[in-house]
Amino acid sequence: MSDRRVFLKYVIPAVLSFALSGVYSIVDGFFVGNSIGDMGLSAINVAYPIVAVIQASGTGIGMGGAVYYSIYMAEKKEKRAREFSACALWMLILGSILLTALTFLLTTPLLRLLGAQGELLRLGEDYISVIALGAAFQVLGTGLVPFIRNHGGPFYAMISMIAGFGSNIVLDYLLVWVWNGGITGAALATVISQGVTMLIALIYLIRKKKLTVKISRSGAGSAAAAIVKIGIAPFGLSMTPNISLIIINRFSIHYGGDEAVAVYACIAYIICIIYLILQGVGDGSQPLFSRYYGEGNREKMKKMRRYAYGFAMLLALAGCVVMFAVRGSVGNMFGSSREVNQEIAKIMPVFLVSVPFVAVSRITTAYFYATEKTGMSYVLTFMEPALMLVLMLILPPLLGGQIMIWWSTVFARVLSACLALLMKQHEDQRNMPPQMF
Repeated sequence: MSDRRVFLKYVIPAVLSFALSGVYSIVDGFFVGNSIGDMGLSAINVAYPIVAVIQASGTGIGMGGAVYYSIYMAEKKEKRAREFSACALWMLILGSILLTALTFLLTTPLLRLLGAQGELLRLGEDYISVIALGAAFQVLGTGLVPFIRNHGGPFYAMISMIAGFGSNIVLDYLLVWVWNGGITGAALATVISQGVTMLIALIYLIRKKKLTVKISRSGAGSAAAAIVKIGIAPFGLSMTPNISLIIINRFSIHYGGDEAVAVYACIAYIICIIYLILQGVGDGSQPLFSRYYGEGNREKMKKMRRYAYGFAMLLALAGCVVMFAVRGSVGNMFGSSREVNQEIAKIMPVFLVSVPFVAVSRITTAYFYATEKTGMSYVLTFMEPALMLVLMLILPPLLGGQIMIWWSTVFARVLSACLALLMKQHEDQRNMPPQMF
């Protein structure tokens, strides 16, 4: 099989999975927005970072374990590879218990911290109280998928995510619209559908005899530390849009009020699809990056990276064209008011400017954590929201209020992509073989 076909075999199922995951993320907004209106949509928007922390925790642990599984298998160290699988599974289980308890105890303070007040706070509490009940489904559902992909089952990883997506649509329709469950029904749909993904992932791993819980006491500590070390970057990468969401919401409440929050809620739901597709290219490439890194085959590793950059850029540009074409109907999709819909159409092109730069950042970050360049992956992961915060503190008071909130996100992403390219170039030069004279 040619290198290009190997790349597409891994990446296309991941891209399709994440594309559906992006639609998955807007389903609650679609049903709730058309059922409750702007207030319900804003409540999910404000509360969603809490959901994202739960899901990103599973992604971080799962990806951390999967990266080392692939590296050690490539190095022909099967026993150590299986120990990482077992350790990651135990960490997912313990993480589920911890996150369930913390979410129950801290729901109201966290929502207040995210800017929820009055009716927004009440609706957010209804939503998160149900999400907390299903934290285990979400952590295990997102955490097991990377293992399926790294065990050579990218197609089955896609199937597990598609099944969750389909379940969420059906359940949202029934619980929110047919049975008038409102925001609580939307939360139940999210939890149950994540349980479907988890169940299919478990069935695959058990049938392939890849699920193991055995790990030596001497190896558990070092494996857990290594998983956390790698997992921080994919955790942060999953959280970056939501950290940005928190920052934008907080500043938008101050400069633009509830209407600005509703505007960004709709834009975030839609543009999130493109960001997740780009993450799909990175996550789909990760098993190949890790495998060739473990084998010491730098040429193939760099070839896969070139494919990933090219494919991600192609998808980014195609996504921009589509989003620009439908910008005038985005608000209508979520049942927003006429004023909010008009503002979305005006602001959407600003956000689309940054999409190709996000493609560069996502692929570079995935490459770094897949090849144990953890320090570099941390910098790229958390640089974007840090720059965003700094720019929003400086630019809106000086140059124009709410409009500079929107442009600050673009400038932060452009700067992050430039830094990513500089870091990649530095890493490539550092690893060049010495020249013979």
